[in-house]
This record gives sequence, structure tokens and C-alpha cells, in this order.
Amino acid sequence: MKKYAFLTVLTLLTACASAPSARGPDAALNALVEEYFDVQLELSPLNATAIGDTRYDDKLDETTSPGFREKELGIQRAFLDRARRIDATKLSPSARITWEIFVGERELALAGQKFPEELMPFNQMGGLPMTLAMFGSGSGPQPFGTARDYDRFLARVREFPRWADGAIALMREGMSRGITVPRPAMAKVVPQLRDMITARIEDNIFWAPIEALPTSIAAKDRERITAEYRAALTQEVLPAYARLADFIERDYLPAARTTVGWSDLPDGAAWYRWRVRESTTMNMEPGQIHDLGLSEVARIRGEMLAVKEQVGFQGDLDAFFTHLEDDPKFYFTSEGELLDAYRDVKQHIDELLPKMFADFPKADYEIRAVEPFRAASAAGGSYQAPSADGKRPGIFYINTYNLKAQPRFGLETLSLHEAAPGHHFQISIQQELDGLPRFRRFNNYTSYAEGWALYAESLGKELGLFTDPYQWYGRLSDEMLRAMRLVVDTGLHAKGWSREQAIKYMLDNSSLAESDVTAEVERYIVWPGQALGYKLGQLHMTALRAKAQKELGAAFDVREFHSQLLRDGAVPMDVLSAKIDRWLEAKLVRAN
Repeated sequence: MKKYAFLTVLTLLTACASAPSARGPDAALNALVEEYFDVQLELSPLNATAIGDTRYDDKLDETTSPGFREKELGIQRAFLDRARRIDATKLSPSARITWEIFVGERELALAGQKFPEELMPFNQMGGLPMTLAMFGSGSGPQPFGTARDYDRFLARVREFPRWADGAIALMREGMSRGITVPRPAMAKVVPQLRDMITARIEDNIFWAPIEALPTSIAAKDRERITAEYRAALTQEVLPAYARLADFIERDYLPAARTTVGWSDLPDGAAWYRWRVRESTTMNMEPGQIHDLGLSEVARIRGEMLAVKEQVGFQGDLDAFFTHLEDDPKFYFTSEGELLDAYRDVKQHIDELLPKMFADFPKADYEIRAVEPFRAASAAGGSYQAPSADGKRPGIFYINTYNLKAQPRFGLETLSLHEAAPGHHFQISIQQELDGLPRFRRFNNYTSYAEGWALYAESLGKELGLFTDPYQWYGRLSDEMLRAMRLVVDTGLHAKGWSREQAIKYMLDNSSLAESDVTAEVERYIVWPGQALGYKLGQLHMTALRAKAQKELGAAFDVREFHSQLLRDGAVPMDVLSAKIDRWLEAKLVRAN
């Protein structure tokens, strides 16, 4: 968005705020949140493309442009003021939920305005430089079907030099204020950026759409597009990647802090508490979360010991971990074998799901390997949502970079988490809820989305999975990872743990590969609080189910309960609790 466009948006917001509404409160609220969603799509054009809205396919965001953060916060304030003018007591029950979520989000965003996160615009876990490459690969959300599609992405990618130079300016300011991404994590960014710069343009990830130019495009246009892409990539885009890599390697890394905790940043303790609240939607202190994590780690270790005894392994738990790490029978020998195994598990799980679910997404999902350019720092598995219309399927990405980090005993639990009934179910069903305003259909809360995915793992035995004790160990191993996150994230950011201390703790309590543990710890270092939502959200949902089973007794239907969890999309944990309470009350009233 150009600078003048921000002024247009803010002028429009001011004008709308001063105009009295003749509509009812539900209609006024719906119009307000729909307007907000459109403004956010214009501010975040890559997100628009990702959900299938093609209006901004030729735009790149302005997040590194001077004054962007202040303008974005101004938009938050304007919409919050307008939402507060709506009398929430006169809203319908469904609209009241929307109002509470909308106001709460704006308040939380504004509470974080004093924390200058814009000074750390990307890191080894992600950010626009890597996301843009995914879009430009031809296998991501960006359309490449017509000459116009190609022209629009060319316009988008040519904006990258402007974004990169803005990022460098922000990072320089961060260096002067002692606000930098920790050196060990940011060092991983340099090879990621260097991988974008190939000796032959034909070997570049951005060239893949040119190799796949549809024959339906006229020959004259194909020739023009090819020439324009070659010129833009070689003269503008790839030099910007090189400029960014050079800056990080030569200037940023020497100045980057060697400490890793958020508490070491200016006002870091408050900053971390805000990140915890943002990720969990719960008011829990870091110390409370740390102690809960220690308790969960101890419980899961006990269950792992039971598996060790069941399979007849002679030796202690640490020796069992070593056995699982070293024995070749637990690992795949090729990428193809790994991907085929996950495709077989997909088919098996799909057959079992009707036992516990009444709601199913319209969209399907595919299984793909993580692209090589981001595999070294990517998670072991991840999910990319389908387009809202279901025409583009979801993608369950498997990281095949290190086959030792993808044990056979992780097959069932990773599938349950990332695909069905985990992220694929929750995100796809949410997007397909046409009755909800778009900001709720495409919203996300870590504690809800990741809590649901971890809860989905816990359903494996009820579905008929985990009959192999090693697959059950895989479930415990993944649950242990999420429990350790409670300890390690709070340890790093609230208790002064070092990177090495965190890595050792995770190695001592799991059979995870050291490369996997290192990537995990470096993820927590740059995404403080995010990893807490998994276990906290799962424990909250498990407690809600236990409450429903206790109150309903024989009338409890797990499929109906799952529908209640899914049918309003992602919501904060307090909103979810209130919703389940109303559902239970209504069922008990009907029963009596």
C-alpha cells in the first residue's frame, strides 16, 4: 500500500466513525468487522493471496516502510473506538461473541504498541523473504495460470528490493537500541538468503513458473514474460537478496546480542508476558507455566517407562532413548519411502474418522516434502491451509532434510496433528463457515489451533491407532515435546536459561535428534510464547471434555462435543469455555 493509501484508509475510518448508524447493532457490527478485514487484507496482500483473494496479487506489504507501525496502530485504535460505540448488550448471542473477540484483539494489539517488534522483521523461522520465495515457486498460493497472473507476480516481486532496504534500516535501528534477534538464531538466516542467489537463473526457485509457462498463454506473451522475469530477477530481486545477506553477515551478526532470552531486551519481562498472553489467550504467569511443564514432563516420562517395559527393552530410559536414536529400523532410507508411508497413514486415518466426527471439511489435503531452500530450519511437519473456496487443497509438509529427524514411530501422531483431524480439519472447517464474518473465518489463536491439533493427537487410541507400542511411544514423544516447551520457553525468557541449557534439557528428556532439538530451541528463542499454546490449549480442551462427560453422563456424544469445539472457529479459551457451558446448560435443561 502506498503512503497516500494509508491516509485514504484513515480518512475513511474517521468519516465512518462520525456517521451515526441507522442499522441494527448486529448489522452494524458485521459491517464494521467486514470493513476491518478488508483493510487488513490491503495491509497484508500476501495473506489475501493465501486465502484466495486475488485483488492484491501484485502488491507487497509495507511493513518495513517508515511509519507503518504507527499507521497500523492508528487503524487498530479507530476500529476499537467504533466497536465500543456499539451497545454490546443489544447484540444477539452470536454477534456478542464476535464483538468480544474483536474488541479483545484490538485491545491486546494496542497493549503491545510499546514493544518495537518491527525492529526484528524476520528470522530463521520465517518472514517475508522466505514467504515470497514460496509464493514465487509456482507451487504455493500465488496463481500462475494466465499472462496477467505472471505480470501481477512480477510487479509483486519487484517490490522486494524496497522491502529489503526497509528491513535493513529497521535492523540498523534495532542494533543501535540493543534490540536484535539473537546471534545463534540469526546466523541461520544467511545461508537461507544465499540459497536464493543461484549462479544460473534457470536454477533459481523464482524461475520455476517460467519453466512451467502454460501453453495456453500466447507465444508472444510467453516470450515477453520470460524476458521480463529474467531482467527483474537478475537486476533487481536477487541483488536485493544478496544485499540483505551481506548486511546480516557483515554488520548485523557482529552486533547481534549473544543472550537469547526476551528478558534481556529493554522492558523484556513485560514484553514476554504480553507475548504469553497473545499466544495462549490465558492469564498465566511464566512461573506457573514453568511448574506445570515440569509436572507434565515427569508424568510423560512415567508413561515412556511403561512402553520401554512393554517392548522388553533392557536398560534405563536414557538407554532406551539412545536405542531409538541409533537403531536403523526406526528410520526411513529415502524421501520417497517417507512420503509414501505418510500417504498410507492418511488413507487409514480417513477411514477411521467417522467414529468420532460428524463434521468434515470440503477441502482435501496433499502431502509434500518441504522445499529445499527452507528445509534446514523448517519444522519436521507443517500445514498450509487450502483456499477458502476449496479449489486449492491444503498441504501437509514433511521435512525430509534429515531423515533421522523423521522416525517411523512418529507417523501416526504427526499425521493426526498436522492433517486430519488436526490442523486440516480445524482450519478448513473454520474457513468454510460462511455464516461467520471473515475475520473469524480466517482468524487464528495459537492456544486454540495448536491446542486442537495436540488434542487431536490424544484421540489416536480411541480412533483405533497406536496399536503398535512404538507408535504409542511416538505419541508420547510428541506430547513430551509440547510439555518440554512449557519448561524451556519460560526457562529461556523468564528464568535466564542459556541456549545450551535448553538444548541439554530437551535431549535429556527425549529421543529427539539433536538437530531437531536445536531447531526447536532456536524457534522458541525467536518466537517467545508461541510454543506455550500447544499444551495449554490441549489441557484446556481436555478439561472441557471431562467436564462435559461428567455432567452429561450417558448422554455425552463425543461427535457432538467435537462439533461444538469446531463450529465457531478459533476463539480465545475463555470464550470457548463460556460456549461449552451454554451448550451443557441447554442440554441439561432439555433433558430435564
